[in-house]
Amino acid sequence: MPQWIKRAVRMQIQRHLERGKSLLLLGPRQTGKTSCLQQFSWDLEISFLLQRTRLEYEKNPDVLLQYVEALSVPLPKVLIDEVQKVPAIMDVVQYLIDKKKAQFALTGSSARRLKNADAVNFLPGRIVLMRMDPLTLSEFQPPTVEDALFYGSLPAMVLTSDPQDREIDLDSYATTFLEEEIRKEALVRNVPAFARFLELAAIDSGEISNFAAIARQVGVAHTTIAQHYQILEDCLLVERFDPITTSSSRKKLTRSSRYLFFDLGVRRLAAGEGTQLIPERIGRLFEQYVGLELRREQRAKGLVTSKVQFWRDPHGPEVDWVLTSDEEWIPVEVKWSDSPAQSDARHVELFLDEYAERAKRGYVVCRGDAVRQLTPRVKAIPWQQIPTLVEFP
Repeated sequence: MPQWIKRAVRMQIQRHLERGKSLLLLGPRQTGKTSCLQQFSWDLEISFLLQRTRLEYEKNPDVLLQYVEALSVPLPKVLIDEVQKVPAIMDVVQYLIDKKKAQFALTGSSARRLKNADAVNFLPGRIVLMRMDPLTLSEFQPPTVEDALFYGSLPAMVLTSDPQDREIDLDSYATTFLEEEIRKEALVRNVPAFARFLELAAIDSGEISNFAAIARQVGVAHTTIAQHYQILEDCLLVERFDPITTSSSRKKLTRSSRYLFFDLGVRRLAAGEGTQLIPERIGRLFEQYVGLELRREQRAKGLVTSKVQFWRDPHGPEVDWVLTSDEEWIPVEVKWSDSPAQSDARHVELFLDEYAERAKRGYVVCRGDAVRQLTPRVKAIPWQQIPTLVEFP
């Protein structure tokens, strides 16, 4: 097992730095943000994970200006780790960028404090916003798809071979989120109720969102559940996937979103699940895995105008995922099968007919080991080839 994995986003980082841009690299904890950026050369490195450093800048954010001006280089390169812990520093960063006194790379594992602080913004036009995800299939291929479904794709978990150790580390990850992001930051008043919500959200990951149903089980208002999901989204623990709602013939397409945990290993521990699951449940996790991989590939390749959505008629057909861009819509169905049949493409075919002007081809992702032509417009591909779908003409 390699102890260092080349990250696809590194090429984007290098390109933006070479053209003189500063960047903000957001991503969940332990996705490798700092390790990736430390492969570059920096004139000044600051980590707000260190309490002494954090207190110094909280007392006087302008001290950054003094440190930068003391550097004997024309345009010093500055790395600031976990910038959300001192959000007021962003004003000083903005000043230094505007005055062309420094170039920055900032990392953050939560966007919530940056969004909510009155004096803070994401420096539009001044800084490139990027995202670091768990490992994609282009970066690392798990030994089996089940391994990815049960243990996820965080670099530290991938590099840990012992299943028991991975189980302990994943459980620690979920516990740390509750303690450091929720309890210490006082994001919610009722932490036990939020912990119960987190468990239910993990169990329902990938399903059509139903705030009212979860609210009844937790014993809070449905508006509180909506706020809790926003916390998870801002803390980068879940991703929202929106439906396609336009249609010329179908009037009752699903309009609610789906929330997926960013990593399936973390999801499983948060849900309190083991690895002995029924095939139907594994199939649902496989569907989530494909959706997450498609979105990660889009981000890794810098396809900022492309999306991953889904299409569902509550009383009719549905397509698990749809890659949408200005150029083309590509429907993708997911089947937990190693020998998909022509019938597995029927909903993809309906989608292609429904959106004939935008959609010309479709795919069924499966566990097979070879590409199959199911219909003239629909191919079945092995899950290992998911990255090839994210290449719009």
